[in-house]
Amino acid sequence: MRGVGVLRRLTEAGGTLSPSALERATGLARSTVDRITATLARMGYVRLDARDVVLAPRVMELGNAYLAALRLPALLGAHADALADELDESVSLAVADLDGIRFIHQATRRRALSVSFRIGDLLPVERTAPGPLFATGWTEPDWARWRARRAADPQGTAFPAVPPQQTAGDDEAAFTERVERARRDGWALDDQLIEPGLVAVSVPVRDPATGRPVCVASVVSHTSRHSAADLRTSLLPRLRTAVAAMEADLRTAPPPEPGPPPSGLATWTTASKHELGRDFVESLARGLTVLTAFGAGRSALPLTEVSRATGLSRATARRALLTHEHLGLVRAHPDRTFTLTPRVLDLGFPPLSRTTLPHLAEPHLRALAARLHEPTAMALLTEDGTEIQYTAGAGTSRVLTVHITVGARLPATATSLGRVLLADNSPAFPEIRAQGYALADEELESGLRSIAVPVRDRAGRAVAAVCVATHAARRTLESCVTDVLPALHTTAAHIQTDLHTASRFTPIPPT
Repeated sequence: MRGVGVLRRLTEAGGTLSPSALERATGLARSTVDRITATLARMGYVRLDARDVVLAPRVMELGNAYLAALRLPALLGAHADALADELDESVSLAVADLDGIRFIHQATRRRALSVSFRIGDLLPVERTAPGPLFATGWTEPDWARWRARRAADPQGTAFPAVPPQQTAGDDEAAFTERVERARRDGWALDDQLIEPGLVAVSVPVRDPATGRPVCVASVVSHTSRHSAADLRTSLLPRLRTAVAAMEADLRTAPPPEPGPPPSGLATWTTASKHELGRDFVESLARGLTVLTAFGAGRSALPLTEVSRATGLSRATARRALLTHEHLGLVRAHPDRTFTLTPRVLDLGFPPLSRTTLPHLAEPHLRALAARLHEPTAMALLTEDGTEIQYTAGAGTSRVLTVHITVGARLPATATSLGRVLLADNSPAFPEIRAQGYALADEELESGLRSIAVPVRDRAGRAVAAVCVATHAARRTLESCVTDVLPALHTTAAHIQTDLHTASRFTPIPPT
């Protein structure tokens, strides 16, 4: 429970806090914070960066487990993306999360003035367009919970993704009226409820078997482009057409093929405990690994399956599931199965869902530069394939070194970065493609020697390349291959692992 609290406080803070700030935010002793962050760092969920604790991309595997088990982003995301392209407006998918709504997919337009919600963000129902649509199915206990939350937190400070409510605003009578209107019309509007200028129109996507909303699709804009009334007349018809296509896909979707469950987790946690001693909180590591037992084709699992997937004993798995149920991360069902709840997305997902490839690569490039005492860089090919553009890099403290400016462009054929990318994307350089790396020996500048390898996305395409540069007097060509290349391959593999995890349900821009 304390470890989950640390992840939630990091998420609310945007992904970075100092240990002392975590101590204040959680109310835990400093020694407890240190043990928890050391455990999370061992798991790859955070990075200890100088004086700060920083969320790392691997923590997204927790949210990925929920989204994979849910299936909706995989089944409906393409429709949302196509609608966003057609309307040139942001489109989102959201699910109900108690008396809030939580985003599970975002197709955001890249403009100077654009919607900044992220996958995993939680919003109060009364200040959104999807909220009244979900509330049409509320029972009296649901209304009572909503009233209690409003009484305890009238400004909505428990929802950090939206500005605090400054006035009484949407009182119970007004929200009840919006719910009844949504029940009658089958759609709902948000006319600047979250903040001035922001408007949205929403339509429920219904389960073909039950008729209940499984999620809500929304088109989001601002009043300089569309008024709330204009959303109804110009965008609502197209949104309804897209929702009809989503519901058709839900009706015809084949049963999911179960993916491979995680393996060796219990063995790994035991080995980590033996290596790190009291600095490794084994109960925290085992508890979090239980969440990764769920996924595509494994949305509802009995205790036996959770135990088998994780390698944990039934007693350990049961304690973890009961703890997660208490925290709202897991729901128990009468048939003795368990499912993940949207609240799993609270554990680090929102801040990282808007990351970029350079941001993922930078810590790994810094580590490689520190290890080899040579500058490192990442670059991609320009659209015409004639140049490379540097997107990230890390320098060293040497007197004679290579200064790499992010954004700089160089001829692709004269650099190791360009050659390894050209070899992957064209018939050129077949030898480089076969060996998997490229060398450049004093071709761009006298004395400058570099070696590069590709970075591949989930589809196996080389989307970027990373290199190490050196002076010819420091390393021979043979040394570049025997001493530098293995470390370079390891760094590229680390970047790829982060990219594959982060991009499973959210696009990762290359720049």
